[in-house]
Amino acid sequence: MTKSGSHIDSRGTLFYNNDFNLSAIKRMYAIENHNIDFVRAWQGHQIEQRWFSVMYGSFRIQLIAIDHWDNPSKDLERLVFILNAKKLDVLHIPPGYVSSIQSLEPDSKLLVLADYSLGEVKDEFRFESDYFQEKK
Repeated sequence: MTKSGSHIDSRGTLFYNNDFNLSAIKRMYAIENHNIDFVRAWQGHQIEQRWFSVMYGSFRIQLIAIDHWDNPSKDLERLVFILNAKKLDVLHIPPGYVSSIQSLEPDSKLLVLADYSLGEVKDEFRFESDYFQEKK
């Protein structure tokens, strides 16, 4: 994850993320879940990569590295990240991962950046929301 910073002066606050390189980005879109109880899970890409940054509110993002795309193990390790709009942090999702996205506040909005144009490659994988078991 690339970390953000901020500068405050008499004019207001400037938020920045000078370490995030945008050169691979080909498209962007935003996600708003319809309520905080809904979890948008599990979708990912074998080839494509994504970058997430919160525009408004906050999100709980879970990532799982897939071992076998045709029949993934159900007990793979989850990585958990909390992102919020108070920072301009950017979470990188490399190829080979699926994600779970849950809003933690009403009206939260997540900016998603992608390195392939829509339809450029056929690389979307979806699994049922209860497919992966949480480790106890």
